Amino acid sequence: MSHFEFVFAPLPRVAVEICDSDKLFPVHRIFCVGRNYSDHVREMGFDPAREDPFYFTKSPSAFTPSGSEIPYPTGTSNYHHEMELVVAIGKCGRDISEGSALEHVYGFACGLDMTRRDLQLAARDKGRPWDLGKDIENGAVISALRPISDASDIANWELKLTVNGELRQSTTLQHMIWSVPEIISHLSRFYTLVPGDLIMTGTPAGVGPVVPGDALVGEITGLSDVTAQIVDSV
Repeated sequence: MSHFEFVFAPLPRVAVEICDSDKLFPVHRIFCVGRNYSDHVREMGFDPAREDPFYFTKSPSAFTPSGSEIPYPTGTSNYHHEMELVVAIGKCGRDISEGSALEHVYGFACGLDMTRRDLQLAARDKGRPWDLGKDIENGAVISALRPISDASDIANWELKLTVNGELRQSTTLQHMIWSVPEIISHLSRFYTLVPGDLIMTGTPAGVGPVVPGDALVGEITGLSDVTAQIVDSV
């Protein structure tokens, strides 16, 4: 049998830290839910009628850990923060029922869906994919995962984001248009969800631009904070 070798060393596997553990959570895919809070839907100029959820993806290479310095990306003059709950899948499933959806969750984290807003809106207005606006280097800043066995009170968790100490985003998760169990159930109709999948569940109103020098701190009840420092492009 022929022996094959890589032409160059594969890049290290992307993985998220786990709170109070020396183990890592290997990332398989990153799914993102679009327009999942009514106030943000209005903020973006749309009708918040409850339609089926829709998704976009970020490459695992977009992941960067909380606490990182984030270079202001090239190709944009309108770089935005979006603070979100991140769901980590820990059990394989297809056509998952809403009632059993939380059984497939390994844990939760805070996440920042960083966005080249000008490029996203330009693509949206032309009916084109959002990749240049969303799937960008350092575009998925994620805190350490907290394994949680009981998320029955998830609707009451509070979410907020500050930039340089100024409150930008604030809500509770009950204001999601689609709840976490509903998202998992719906997404699993189209993909077999597997351990290592992450789901960024959407952002509330208050998204806005950041510039080099800005310090971001995102919090959700009971989870590890997500932080990032925006720096000049390299």
